[in-house]
Amino acid sequence: MPHDPVPHLVIVGGGFAGLWATRALASAPLRITLIDRRNHHLFQPLLYQVATAGLSSPDIAAPLRHILRKQDNVDVRLGEVVAVDKQQRRVLLGDATAVDYDLLMVASGATHAYFGHDEWAKDAPGLKTLDDALLLRRKLLLAFERAEAESDPDKKAAWLSFAVVGGGPTGVELAGTLAEIARHTLKNEFHHIDPASAKVRLVEAGPRVLSSFPEALSLKARQQLEKLGVEVLTGTAVNNIDAQGFQLGDTFVPARTVVWAAGVAASPLGSTLDVPLDRAGRVQVLPDLTVPGHPEIFVAGDLASLMQEDGRPVPGVAPAAKQMGSHIADSIRARLQDKPAPPPFRYRDQGNLATIGRMAAIVHVGKLQLSGLLAWWFWLAAHVFFLIGFRNRLVVLLNWGVAYWSYQRSARIILGSPYDSRRPVAPESTQ
Repeated sequence: MPHDPVPHLVIVGGGFAGLWATRALASAPLRITLIDRRNHHLFQPLLYQVATAGLSSPDIAAPLRHILRKQDNVDVRLGEVVAVDKQQRRVLLGDATAVDYDLLMVASGATHAYFGHDEWAKDAPGLKTLDDALLLRRKLLLAFERAEAESDPDKKAAWLSFAVVGGGPTGVELAGTLAEIARHTLKNEFHHIDPASAKVRLVEAGPRVLSSFPEALSLKARQQLEKLGVEVLTGTAVNNIDAQGFQLGDTFVPARTVVWAAGVAASPLGSTLDVPLDRAGRVQVLPDLTVPGHPEIFVAGDLASLMQEDGRPVPGVAPAAKQMGSHIADSIRARLQDKPAPPPFRYRDQGNLATIGRMAAIVHVGKLQLSGLLAWWFWLAAHVFFLIGFRNRLVVLLNWGVAYWSYQRSARIILGSPYDSRRPVAPESTQ
């Protein structure tokens, strides 16, 4: 077989890092193969809105083939990479096929971490994918239906008890939205329960919620949550979860719906690279985002572990993943042109944002600290701006506009059989 003079770059993962690198190399003399086990790019910061019925799946996701349809140097392949063979320079897929590479970028993301208690996963689902969001939405909506049909007061109360474990941005956003659904969206829709009586608890093992924000903003976030009706529990870790509820210290709290938002672990693909990993399983990359001893392999996004100049790790957030993807593209372009490599990767902090509920959010950008309505508008504008595709931005704006004035949530549909918890969730229509 004749040697192909055009270098072949394989990118594993169509998230923010992988997609930003792919698009940045549109004019480079490369063959690019983008491999992802799902056919779409997901705007993960708004995933909780799908889980809580505010948006439907296509509002925050777009097919990778559609996004890259005009980029001739890219082939998109649906498949799951299960291992990397560094010596043979190939990635191995779950269907027993392999793809050779000259250059490799691994950006396969992260998954849920239950801190050694993986058995909790079945009773406390997390939120990382659209499948997770649809299953969680189903679980949340069914809880109210079960409560409506239940005659035993204690069992009814358990169905109306919700807990979110983890006080980071995802946990805060979920808890605040759940409280709004119970108190406003479902008002007057049930005859045998008062949805507003539902208890929504946010459980954080640390001393405060949103610990990555300044303490003053963290306190304001807690106050806004409590104003919405969320009970915020800090300083005690959950030590058991089952189908009936959770154990908090010496106290068992009945709750038929528990959501996990407490931790993440790197994709297991990192362990197949046979390079140093941190405690979360992330690959400890060099300052140019390559792995030790293999300058042809780049790692980015949630799978990469890199310390900043101030001694803190680069955070696992969307802006960092995008910047890593762009930096890797610059490095590859420099190599192809026999130019000096760009300076070591340096994360440019674009601030932290978190929404708590309707007209409630906090924003920390440099010296700017906002909370309340102004922060909510800032958060909304930032998230809509970064959505992929005009249709998505327009749909999100329209749906949120309706929800803002009416408290209604347009995607409040239970998919699958309500009588079989094991039944797979049917896909949502893209119409």
